[in-house]
Amino acid sequence: MDIALLGGTGDIGEGLALRWANDTSHTVIVGSRDADKAAAKAEEYEAELDGREVDVAGLANEDAAARADVVVTAVPAYHLTDTVEAVADELDDTILVSPAVGMKRDEDGFHYNRPGVGSVTQLAAEAAPDGTPVVGAFHNLAAGRLADPEADLDWDTIVVGDDRDAKATVSELAEGIEGLRALDGGPLANAAEVEGLTPLLINVARHNDGLHDLGVQFR
Repeated sequence: MDIALLGGTGDIGEGLALRWANDTSHTVIVGSRDADKAAAKAEEYEAELDGREVDVAGLANEDAAARADVVVTAVPAYHLTDTVEAVADELDDTILVSPAVGMKRDEDGFHYNRPGVGSVTQLAAEAAPDGTPVVGAFHNLAAGRLADPEADLDWDTIVVGDDRDAKATVSELAEGIEGLRALDGGPLANAAEVEGLTPLLINVARHNDGLHDLGVQFR
């Protein structure tokens, strides 16, 4: 399967790119608004996984989306709508995945910044073309640990969406990453509850020694 990571030069994009390239046989395509930046990052990721047979491509976002079966918008929430709209013409039969979380910070810590439409994942759905299945996943992953292929994860990721087949595909992709378990969180309407966990995890990690790479596991 071909997976495009739009904004794949950022923290969460890097982690997912390295993990899928390292742990699976899927084709990983790093996307960026700047094609040269994407190509340079793809080379950097291949070098980091030196010794493994991996092939990571780097393309402009539109070209990355055009090649992909699954597109992950690994961009901050405030860039999400613009990013989806920019590649909308390339999303005909593509599954669109949003890991973005809207947050604001004050002197007390991080807080979930819920959009008026209900969730950031819903923002992606509203920007996507009609008929494009949108799935929320990978919201609560610590980017630093994710980007270290040698680090054990032992995490869960909650997958939400209204298209059952699309959720199943994204869950399979998630579980291709060693140590990551996908759990069905229900329809897209439940995305806000999942996204709201991220600022909680960041606040706990900030205030407790040894929990810098905190993740979620349900038992």
